[in-house]
Amino acid sequence: MKKGLIGLSLAAAVAVSATAAPAAERVFLGIATGGTGGTYYPLGGMLAQLLSNTVDLDGKKLAATAETGNASVANAKLLGREEIETAFVAADILDAGYKGANQFEGEKIENLRAIGALYPETVQLVTRADAGINSFADLKGHSVSSGSPGSGQWQLLRDLLAAHGMKIEDVTEDLSSFSQSVDKIKDGNLDASLVTAGAPTASILDLANATEIKVVPLSGPEVEKLKQVQPYYASFTLPAGTYKGQDADVPTLAVMAIWATHAGVDDDVVYAITKALYDNTETMAKVHPKGKEITLETALTSVSIPLHPGAERYYREKGLLK
Repeated sequence: MKKGLIGLSLAAAVAVSATAAPAAERVFLGIATGGTGGTYYPLGGMLAQLLSNTVDLDGKKLAATAETGNASVANAKLLGREEIETAFVAADILDAGYKGANQFEGEKIENLRAIGALYPETVQLVTRADAGINSFADLKGHSVSSGSPGSGQWQLLRDLLAAHGMKIEDVTEDLSSFSQSVDKIKDGNLDASLVTAGAPTASILDLANATEIKVVPLSGPEVEKLKQVQPYYASFTLPAGTYKGQDADVPTLAVMAIWATHAGVDDDVVYAITKALYDNTETMAKVHPKGKEITLETALTSVSIPLHPGAERYYREKGLLK
């Protein structure tokens, strides 16, 4: 695993518990997630706990840990270098990484493999209610955070700008994380932030509790044009009441989050973890509302790269594949 990643304490505690099997009798597995202000992080922690508590590999206990990371693009590259065993990656980024497209042009990651789909990540363009930003076009002349360079939403901002006939030079781009963006908006040092994550998102909840916010709608012919460029994005409605002060539904976009791995991970391990998740989805629903949307029925949604043989075996047993 990459040394710079920080293990989630809850999952780590499971791995080093005094009641755990000796180290020689354990199999270690990492899950790269995202920053603490998003949804990957809490769900990854619960998944690590679930796996550690349920998976037995011929008498060897699985010790799973969730690791904070820099989200989809960085996670795909970690898998490509086999520096971590599994990761959460947005469907469009996983597809681009495998094919060597967009942010991965010239560097195909052909050892990427899918375990299964998780839940739809909502695209949320959030701003202060008094910022005067009521549509995407209103971003012109304003500052907006797009997250880490090369990330999925970094690319999405550029695609949205192009669809609206705008250029990156029409905005002042900020590369802050979700949590950093929220702090800057609170302080008046940032006008808006593009956040792609399961809703409700922790950082936006924090912002809504501190000030009146607006989630800017993303719809219309320009967004339909974007969907031709980014086919993994689908129209989605953010329900009223998701955040404090958000009294109406907001039309926007969403992309599926995928649990991914690499070809070098043992087939029996991937079979066991796939089974542990999709046989126990009710456990994931306890930690975050998005956990309720992880189902066996949608496990193959937006999966465009090869399945890992271990996951494929599980889906064949369940009748999802013939």
